[in-house]
Amino acid sequence: LPFARVSDSDVAFFEQVMPGRVITNPEELKPFNVDWLKSVRGCSKLVLKPRTTAEVSQVLRYCYERNLAVNPQGGNTGLVGGSVPVFDEIILSTVLMNRIISFDKVSGILVCQAGCILEKLNEYLEEQGFIMPLDLGAKGSCHIGGNVATNAGGLRLLRYGCLRGTVLGLEVVLADGSALDCLASLRKDNTGYDLKQLFIGSEGTLGVITAVSVLCPQKPKAVNLAFLGCQSFAKVLETFTTCRAMLGEILSAYEFMDEKCMELVERHLKLSSPVTGNPFYVVIETSGSNSAHDEEKLNNFLEQAMTSGLVTDGTVATDEKKIKARNQRGTWFIEICLVCQMLWSLRERITEALTHDGYVYKYDISLPVGRLYDLVTDMRVRLGRSAKNVVGYGHLGDGNLHLNITAESYSHSLLDAIEPFVYEWTARHNGSISAEHGLGFKKKQFIQYSKPKEAVFLMQRLKAMLDPKGILNPYKTLPS
Repeated sequence: LPFARVSDSDVAFFEQVMPGRVITNPEELKPFNVDWLKSVRGCSKLVLKPRTTAEVSQVLRYCYERNLAVNPQGGNTGLVGGSVPVFDEIILSTVLMNRIISFDKVSGILVCQAGCILEKLNEYLEEQGFIMPLDLGAKGSCHIGGNVATNAGGLRLLRYGCLRGTVLGLEVVLADGSALDCLASLRKDNTGYDLKQLFIGSEGTLGVITAVSVLCPQKPKAVNLAFLGCQSFAKVLETFTTCRAMLGEILSAYEFMDEKCMELVERHLKLSSPVTGNPFYVVIETSGSNSAHDEEKLNNFLEQAMTSGLVTDGTVATDEKKIKARNQRGTWFIEICLVCQMLWSLRERITEALTHDGYVYKYDISLPVGRLYDLVTDMRVRLGRSAKNVVGYGHLGDGNLHLNITAESYSHSLLDAIEPFVYEWTARHNGSISAEHGLGFKKKQFIQYSKPKEAVFLMQRLKAMLDPKGILNPYKTLPS
């Protein structure tokens, strides 16, 4: 697109706005120009690190007048090429916008800058007796602003919902540099259009999120984790139905993964699974306020799951005591110990294990729960030996499948066999081509598989209204 190129005078202006926080050194620029998967790479010659909303406003006002394209970037953990430049766009990093502005212990409302790292926020809140409503495998590096910009889901969505429901307000700088202060800390505000929803999930194409107000739940007093083995995906589904009925309000996560995922985690990361020999595995988390009540519920569920044959084996982690359960084959010992982190690692580090297996083709989609694994099966048949591994895992409680295909190296013919078949299959079964991470650069041309043309046209009109010059995160989200 016909954007201006960065000149020496532009660099001088930015140095004046934020002295010492303008990066032009080619070596320092490298990590900002490539995504986490190392699958897309830009060639930006300039990274800016503002600390305040006022500085972001100055930068965007200048870029708007000069017609300079800008790529907002948080923790750069996205998987669809949405957080790095396509060409030489200026990278606007929120890495130094990491200040917690306020926290109300009565309401549980946190207000913070967009560059706060998710894990750091959770650590801060835990000291106050609260937690973030969002938990991700990338929590150690992702920024809350990026989470909001992509409407991240994660491991706690089943219990606390998506960010669209827990974000109460935003502060956003628009393309022309004007700051929109909708940083409300009220749970109920029914005055006109809910403007924050425009920017949640907009992937930095409508404005740059600089601060967030989010409703945080109290930290559960009792947390239990069960890692179970199932002999078929039908059993995984039936276990979920039973689990939801028997655990009710204390169920906070229900994750599944296939045996190929476990093989890769064990081979590449040297992690050991306490349960082996099953085609599928399930991670169940409960969170509540009464440990005795929660343990009784979990115990009853495990007893039912074992005696009915839904689950063949399993282990449970908590910090309380040891429990015994019985199944048809005799006594099943559930060892209770401090291994929650290890069990979660088996699920959370699958993405990392896949990167060690070769080039990865990643698809993060939503499907009706009953058809969730059918796509993995069909893709294995379609690709045959042309793929190294085809694996499936994800948030079953939310109908979110992570389909991953690995190969020794990138192959255009393999990509042609996958796309658009994967999107056509998803659309045919009433799914969404992006459950998390957004559309970014990689999926923007496939939006029609999930949205009617009228909706896409309206999105384009909104983009043109809020960013008439198209300088914000160009070449992303919406089709050309």
